[in-house]
Amino acid sequence: MTIPDQGLPLSRRETWKTLLAHRTAITPLTLASLFADDPFRADHMNASGAGLFFDYSKNRITKGTLELLLALARECHLPDRIEQMFSGEKINPTENRAVLHVALRSSRDDVFRVDGTNVVPEVHAVLDRMFVFARKIRSGDWRGQTGLPIRNVINIGIGGSDLGPVMAYEALRHYSRRDMNFRFVSNIDPTDFHEATRDLDPAETLFIVSSKTFTTLETMTNAQTARKWLQNALGAGAVEKHFVAVSTNTDAVRAFGINPENMFGFWDWVGGRYSMDSAIGLSTLLAVGEEHFQSLLEGFREMDHHFRLTPLEKNLPVLHGLLCVWEGTFLGSATRGVFPYDQYLKRFPAYLQQLTMESNGKHTSLDGTRVDYETGPVFWGEPGTNGQHSFYQLIHQGTRIIPSDLIGFLHPLHPTGPHHDILIANLFAQSEALAFGRTEADLQKQGVPPALIPHRICEGNRPTNVLLAEQLTPHTLGTLIAFYEHSVFTQGILWNIDSFDQWGVELGKILAQKILPELTGDPEPPLEHDSSTNALIKRYREARLSGS
Repeated sequence: MTIPDQGLPLSRRETWKTLLAHRTAITPLTLASLFADDPFRADHMNASGAGLFFDYSKNRITKGTLELLLALARECHLPDRIEQMFSGEKINPTENRAVLHVALRSSRDDVFRVDGTNVVPEVHAVLDRMFVFARKIRSGDWRGQTGLPIRNVINIGIGGSDLGPVMAYEALRHYSRRDMNFRFVSNIDPTDFHEATRDLDPAETLFIVSSKTFTTLETMTNAQTARKWLQNALGAGAVEKHFVAVSTNTDAVRAFGINPENMFGFWDWVGGRYSMDSAIGLSTLLAVGEEHFQSLLEGFREMDHHFRLTPLEKNLPVLHGLLCVWEGTFLGSATRGVFPYDQYLKRFPAYLQQLTMESNGKHTSLDGTRVDYETGPVFWGEPGTNGQHSFYQLIHQGTRIIPSDLIGFLHPLHPTGPHHDILIANLFAQSEALAFGRTEADLQKQGVPPALIPHRICEGNRPTNVLLAEQLTPHTLGTLIAFYEHSVFTQGILWNIDSFDQWGVELGKILAQKILPELTGDPEPPLEHDSSTNALIKRYREARLSGS
């Protein structure tokens, strides 16, 4: 499928120009005035799908804004680009790859082709091997070197090989095996490994080494440290019973000492940040079991179907993506907050940071020219209500407008007195307060001393989306992640960028490989960096050599 003018910069499209004029026309409007003019605004500015309810009425938009954004999406051929992705076309042009993470959660009878080959049988072959392995670990049939069952699982990875598994484990801890420990090592800082293993028995510990190439510096350094820790306790032959790999590099896995039969593969058409429902999710599977993992995949799949088949005007990820473009590109918001009102989702904002910022943190359009508009915003957040007692002050009264997503659940996993009612009351209250604020007249009616009134005014007009689901289940988590994945895709299409490469990640890695021998070489090699970097290297060498 060839899409005409798909490389046309956003700023040269006719609807872009119309939206700029529209922005100027509606700038004087506030959320308070928009709701006053249309008391039923919330009734027609919401959408539902895949178990999620999406209220976007508290955005700085009119019906006309939304119509223009949808027109821009069609002008950018978004429906055709969605179909390109699901059809396995190579929509990642800088790496000449298909983008087919949707195949990872496919049904057995689905068909997703890459270079003419249906990849679904391969996906399910790996899943089946994962399920067999998980049953052995969880039942105690798999025994370590000394005959003890596995009670501790440590995932070693970084980036998408860590953030997804960590987030999923925390999000689904309610469903996890409480008689097993699940820990995660990603940072090259030795503290990370030390704290993950300090109280564990090597005889009961399994390491999952997750690296597509099995050459990632941080991951393999941590894996080598883990191997030494294990062998010091159990002997040189212990690796086979205490290590498995998630990789595509069979030779490197074998050379490390891991039996390739205990290697779970994945594919180059899966980006790391989109891989948590592949073998990268092996630790998640071990934690929650096959039934819950299957439910997680079903949640992903349900949102995939919604995204592919639902008209744009009722399509949840499309609407969210369009609103992100509106706020970031047209209205100049540099960040977006994500505030889940559920403690289990405490790592969800960090997961979204990689998903969104590594995908759409780009300044180059598909044709290689520099964009002349703002692309990906900074995503950040913490769970509610904790954030209300820290950074919400800036959101309410700061000089920068920060659009936010508030995520809540209608039913708690732990019904305990009034806790959940208070939690959700705060979610709804924050959405209302950010939208409508507190005026001088309100404060005067409350009898606030005149000198304090300027300090207590909240201007409002701070946009929020509210996402609600019934309960945080594995299925719901799948739909929620896929919702954001497809929103990121939508934004990238409008910005005309490649959301699936990450070339900005490699420069620091290349320089680190050059600097490392300069820190440890004897004699000291000549330094050819800038004066600041040279001085920092010399300072570190002096401290290292002196031992202080």
